[in-house]
Amino acid sequence: METLEAGDAAVTIDHEHGGRLSSLRIGGHELLIDAMGRDDDPTSWGCFPMAPFAGRIRHGRFSFEGRRYEMPRNLAPHAIHGTTHTAAWERTGPGTLRCDLGPEWPWAGHAEQEVELTPTSLDLTLRVETTDDAMPATIGWHPWFRRNIGGAEIEIVLPAERMWQRDDDKIPDGSLVTPSTGPWDDCFTALIGPVELHWPGVLDLYVESDCEHVVVFDEPVGALCVEPQSAPPDAHNSEHDLAIVTPGEPLVHRTTWTWSEPA
Repeated sequence: METLEAGDAAVTIDHEHGGRLSSLRIGGHELLIDAMGRDDDPTSWGCFPMAPFAGRIRHGRFSFEGRRYEMPRNLAPHAIHGTTHTAAWERTGPGTLRCDLGPEWPWAGHAEQEVELTPTSLDLTLRVETTDDAMPATIGWHPWFRRNIGGAEIEIVLPAERMWQRDDDKIPDGSLVTPSTGPWDDCFTALIGPVELHWPGVLDLYVESDCEHVVVFDEPVGALCVEPQSAPPDAHNSEHDLAIVTPGEPLVHRTTWTWSEPA
C-alpha cells in the first residue's frame, strides 16, 4: 500500500486489491467504505477504477467488428466493472500504478492510474491502452462514500438534466428521460455542474469529471456511490459513447474531487 498526504488529507492506494483507494481521510474523517467484512466482494468498498468497461455488459456478451465475445459473468447473468478491479496493480512511481487487462479480456493492453492529492483536492486520471488491434472500451471510477460522517447524514445535489431509462436488468434501454427522484441505481448525463455531497456541518465534497455520464447508486444502507463513467452501462452493445482504442491512441479520463468545510 501507499499513502499520500497533503495538509489534513490522506489517501491510501491498495495496489494488491484492484488498484483502489482503500481510504480517504479529510480532517480526521474517513469518507470511504472500508474492506471490513467485504473481502469476498471486490465491488463493495473503497474507490476502484473500472476498465476496460464500466458497469454492466448484458449477459456478458458483445460483438465488435463482426466477432462475438463473452466475458465472465461476475454479476450473473451479467459481466460488470471490467477486469482490473480484482487484479493486483504494479506501483510505477509516486501515486502511479499499472495493470494488464488480463486473460479474460480479448485484447492485449493495460490500464494506468495516476493519483494526485492536494490539501483541498484529489485528482484521479485513468488511461486504457491496447498493444493489440483496435478494441472497444469504457472506463470510470466506483467510489463507495459513507452516508454518515461525523454524525452527519449525507445529502446529494445531482445537477443532471437527463437520465438513461433502465430496464428490468438495471441496464439502460437506450431512452433518455427526465431524472427521477430516486432511490437510484441509474446513469445520468447532461450534467450542468459537479455532483455535490454534503455532510451538514462537517464537510462539502464536489465530484467533477470530464466524463459525460455518472452512475448514482444510493440503495445500500450506509453507503452512496457516485461513479463517473465515459459511457453508460452496456455501451459495448448500445455503442452510446463507446470509445475505440487503437495502439498509440488510448482512452483517457479524469475526475477531480474538491472539498471544504461548511461556511
